[in-house]
Amino acid sequence: MEFIFSKIPAMARNELRPVIKLRSTAGTGFTYVTRKNRRNDPDRLVLRKYDPVAGRHVDFREER
Repeated sequence: MEFIFSKIPAMARNELRPVIKLRSTAGTGFTYVTRKNRRNDPDRLVLRKYDPVAGRHVDFREER
């Protein structure tokens, strides 16, 4: 039996929602790894998240 999902090209998923690294702006070197939607966020992403090394919430910027 053939699955319907096998007809979907593998590249479509990676192009629309690529895996990105978010690096802390506090200079600790801590990173988060996530996916983003290029249609909604074409520019570099900046999220405010918790940095356990710094012990506080800081901005995390997308790096490529």
